[in-house]
Amino acid sequence: MDDIEKKSKRILIAEDDAVSRRMLESLLLKWDYEVTVVTDGIEALRHLDSPDAPRLAVLDWMMPGMEGVQICQRIRERKDRPYIYVLLLTARSQKQDLLKGLELGADDYLTKPFDAQELRARLRVGGRILSLQDDLLTAQAELHFRATNDALTGIANRRAILEALGKELARQVRDDRPFGIVLADIDHFKSVNDTYGHLAGDDVLRTVAQRLRDSTRPYDSVGRYGGEEFLIVAPFADIPGTMALAERIRGHIESQPVFAHGGPIRVTASQGVAVSQHPPCVDAKMLLQLADDALYRAKENGRNRCELAAGQELIGSALVLGRNSIG
Repeated sequence: MDDIEKKSKRILIAEDDAVSRRMLESLLLKWDYEVTVVTDGIEALRHLDSPDAPRLAVLDWMMPGMEGVQICQRIRERKDRPYIYVLLLTARSQKQDLLKGLELGADDYLTKPFDAQELRARLRVGGRILSLQDDLLTAQAELHFRATNDALTGIANRRAILEALGKELARQVRDDRPFGIVLADIDHFKSVNDTYGHLAGDDVLRTVAQRLRDSTRPYDSVGRYGGEEFLIVAPFADIPGTMALAERIRGHIESQPVFAHGGPIRVTASQGVAVSQHPPCVDAKMLLQLADDALYRAKENGRNRCELAAGQELIGSALVLGRNSIG
């Protein structure tokens, strides 16, 4: 039995009538369900609100504390939990009452006294629906991952990392807190491909991406900007903080060879750093250009080094453009 099937075999019974409750529990245990039994609506809602709530629920309409339809309404208001399939038990047979139950969030209903085989069939339908929904959510998550992550390295792709940069600029407008970016480029990457082959080059890219993740903070964003270039967006980082981050990344990348097809390969990276200290100073395009120019200087000045964007230095708490680099 896989995880999805196990989830759909866990069920909550909420029934205050002792005879009906014992009958339900006996049948469900016989059909290999893992059963939780409660006798009032408040206790039922507590179980269904728990992080590991059963995915199937059989609720009596009329119960002490809270009615079954009220429980349905409450759990349907939540948008951050897995879906719970609810079967409503009721002695009511008026069409308008049954429609009310469905409108308030019940998935299905059975009128009392119920037929055991009909109950079993309806619960199987509920299990299939939950399984299909989980499959759909898994497929959606996979599609989202493919749309936002680089296929080779697993980190954010160009579109996603640029979106992260845009969000950080928007956050800065609200909070007036600095942030920095680091544009990193693997040194002599073409010679890696030419000497060791493209499979080795892929190994280098994957390893560098992992070292970038290992070197950054949990709330930093790391993405593949293009080819052998990577972009790191560092929230709440001023010039000294972003330069320290870039230096930590640089040191970690060169700390040991990459063991790839063809043997160990020494890998280094050059990095350009730019910082947005106040929202009026820069936009995304300008910030990227500043980092790109700094990266170019890092390569001109011998590679395997970090350079701060020309014209950025810290005076008090303000970022000043048009001054000499301190990189």
